[in-house]
Amino acid sequence: MADPIVVTRSIAINAPVARITEFIIDFHNWVDWSPWEGLDPDLQRTYSGPDSGVGASYAWSGNRKAGAGNMTIEAVQPTAIDVALNFTKPFKSRSQTRFDLEPTAEGTTVTWQVRTPSSLMLKVMSIFMSLEKTIGPDLEKGLAQLKTVAERPA
Repeated sequence: MADPIVVTRSIAINAPVARITEFIIDFHNWVDWSPWEGLDPDLQRTYSGPDSGVGASYAWSGNRKAGAGNMTIEAVQPTAIDVALNFTKPFKSRSQTRFDLEPTAEGTTVTWQVRTPSSLMLKVMSIFMSLEKTIGPDLEKGLAQLKTVAERPA
């Protein structure tokens, strides 16, 4: 099996790990910082499972830009959160997403990683577009927005 495609971005946030964790483990909070919010003003959202933490799930269906898919929180550790990400439209793919939260003297360094198994479809798509160039800016935008909401006074 070919090596997965991995896209990673990091940012320093002046907030404690626990505050940042709350924005990640509750999908209801993603509307405040996710880089993909706003792609479709009529996006259909469905939440299932617990409100937050392991087992919390979020499904969406939208226009061509937003696509359709679902995410589920798989693991929450003190400094790491694992999320399964599945797209059903515009094409099917399964990825693993991980947030690493490293405490620092100033707050927390948050690293967001998306790991996608290399498939024939991705190899064909990579001829026309790079996942690094496609997803990387989205991760940067999302981390910047996460920084903004996490650094707001509580």
